[in-house]
Amino acid sequence: MEMHQIRYFLAAARTLNFTRAAEECGVSQPSLTRAIQTLEAELGGELLLRERGLTHLTDLGVKMLPLVQQCFDSASAARSLATSLKSGAVTPLKLALSSSINIAILLPQLSELSRSFAGMELKFFRAAAADLADHIKRGGADLGVAGPLKGEWERFDRWTLFTEPFVLAVSESHRYANRQRIMMRELQGERIIRRSHCEGVEDVEALLEQRGLTHLQRHEASSEADVVGLLSANVGVALVPSSADLPANLRRLRIADATLERSVSVYGVAGRPRSPIATMLLKMLRASDWSAYRA
Repeated sequence: MEMHQIRYFLAAARTLNFTRAAEECGVSQPSLTRAIQTLEAELGGELLLRERGLTHLTDLGVKMLPLVQQCFDSASAARSLATSLKSGAVTPLKLALSSSINIAILLPQLSELSRSFAGMELKFFRAAAADLADHIKRGGADLGVAGPLKGEWERFDRWTLFTEPFVLAVSESHRYANRQRIMMRELQGERIIRRSHCEGVEDVEALLEQRGLTHLQRHEASSEADVVGLLSANVGVALVPSSADLPANLRRLRIADATLERSVSVYGVAGRPRSPIATMLLKMLRASDWSAYRA
């Protein structure tokens, strides 16, 4: 199986038109046809049926397409990696992070990458869930890290890293500051800071409603910095993921009588080629030990 055969087949499968596929690949149509026929002979069956105006993949072609695409992507990534390492060129890495994700959870992997890729340049995009998903769809990021994205796009690949509990965050001067855990009913009379930027905000609201806490006074904040500011001023309390970046003047209390969790995942787009550095980061994230962040 030759790489040019794979490239020609992928072009034909994408366009379903041998003439247009040959133009894209910069070869004559007979050359493209012969290469695909050779590939079909090696694989033991037809991959495409050519019918005037109705060219389509065979059952074998449908099954082979994702495997062939993966083979092509891996070879392309290997070539790109070799070129980057040889030239010492700048290696950009674009990451989309939910506004509720603490960047500290990614720093060990990013630090290791920086030693392997001397030319690494990081570019971060921060947004709430809906804008984050749209940014990844449009190709603005190689990978995204977030909690559950509502109405996930069918082309999203998703790998869950860990599932973490929510805790109650309070100021060190709050009446509950010396407690280790709290019951949901004890939130009656508290002012809740609603973290509108967090993917788990609907789950938090559902839990409050379930426990009859729908009439609590609320503040609303759309960034972690604002949440921290309000908590530090002791003007409210907040239900936050346990990995949230909280300063030393804030306390975390476990919720004793309710289970409220979120899954943190890394997102990519199926079938979209990734740079070598993004591929390596994905492998590192999936292989990392996340037990410290679990309940």
